[in-house]
Amino acid sequence: MTCRSPLTLAACLALAGVGSQVVAAEKSADGFMEGSTLSVLNRNFYFNRDNRDSVAPTHNPSKQADNGYSEAWGHAVITRFESGFTQGTVGVGLDAFAMLGLKLDTGGGRNGGRSSFDVLPVDRDGQARDEYTKVGGAAKLRLFDTVLKVGDVFPANPVVAAGDSRLLPESFRGVTLENSSIKDLTLQAGRLHAMSQPMSSDLRENFVTFYGGPVDSPWIAYGGGDYRLNEHVSVSLFSSRLKDAWNQYYAGTSLSWPLSEALALIGGFNYYKAVDEGQQRLGAFDNDIWSAKLGVRFGAHTLALTHQRNNGDDDFDYLRQSDSIFLDNSIQYSDFNAPKERSWMLRYDLNMAAYGVPGLSFMTRYGKGNDADYSNANATYMRRDVAGNPLTDQKRWERDIEVKYVVQTGAAKDLSLRVRQATTRATAFESDLDEVRMIVEYPLSIL
Repeated sequence: MTCRSPLTLAACLALAGVGSQVVAAEKSADGFMEGSTLSVLNRNFYFNRDNRDSVAPTHNPSKQADNGYSEAWGHAVITRFESGFTQGTVGVGLDAFAMLGLKLDTGGGRNGGRSSFDVLPVDRDGQARDEYTKVGGAAKLRLFDTVLKVGDVFPANPVVAAGDSRLLPESFRGVTLENSSIKDLTLQAGRLHAMSQPMSSDLRENFVTFYGGPVDSPWIAYGGGDYRLNEHVSVSLFSSRLKDAWNQYYAGTSLSWPLSEALALIGGFNYYKAVDEGQQRLGAFDNDIWSAKLGVRFGAHTLALTHQRNNGDDDFDYLRQSDSIFLDNSIQYSDFNAPKERSWMLRYDLNMAAYGVPGLSFMTRYGKGNDADYSNANATYMRRDVAGNPLTDQKRWERDIEVKYVVQTGAAKDLSLRVRQATTRATAFESDLDEVRMIVEYPLSIL
């Protein structure tokens, strides 16, 4: 087998460490039912967004709210079943899920329409549906320390990561492979031919990117791995191909180095390179973007400074509503990924367990970007002013505040309550908006 594509490269690396794992794998197999888990997550999700410089989309465009306000409140029941594997060298298993999303309120019809608000699905008239479901599953095989899944999957890596920032999670359909034969090394690969965004019941949707929109691509493939050098340092290398759109390459590292019992140095670096591929469905581009982080953790306090820079002529793009952007300055609303954009961010975290309130945490951050320039952007990513000229010297900032509490004991153990607030201000290329998200989650483990 020639190891050239992301999928076959990871497969070759995985199979290289298989031979000595036979006995260990057989001993560790728990059995199909013995190794099974069944969980139910109740998620209550409220989201409002005030587009201060524009009119928010509604179910009736002729009656849009003058204040540009979008609002949605929903409840989700997310049930997941994950079996163990049958005994033997080759084990067989099954993963399945059934998810229900219920509309509780849309603020008098201000449901966000077909926009990045993306909380509830809307019909052809733009009206939010009362409920929607996702039901799917995947067959899986275990050979030694390699697990193959076929069906509906939730990959998690820097180039393809299923998003979970709305009412229901995003999913993909295809084949994935994961191997952990070598100590401290986890390899992943996959080839996916469909996606399902958070507000959709359709598990066979075509691919959509955040900035380029729908793309006529038959599949996306990825491969790579994470390696833990020691308890303080880890590195990652991945690549992906969205057929006829892009090749993406990622390299990253994470550092947490103790300086004393109470003090630790933290840091990290993330780098992406993206180039057009095949029929160039998103135009011709050759972009690279990176971010770097340096900070300290002192007892309950963590303070970090990050810098991010896009050296390309186009927006750095990724799959819509996914988490496939492991950049430090990609935060609640802004990604700070416009062409030539440079950004800085300061973040502070506080863990209140040290002050006698375990489960309570606080976070705030402020990011500022400037020098965004669309002078050389391709037709897909070009943004122009009212006179038709490419936007230049664009700026923005965002401030986020988050408070979260997780119940530690009793009947409500693991119940979490989280409030997130974001404020953004920008020049012509982005929106001025205020956001509030309130999320209550209650996980139940049945098996």
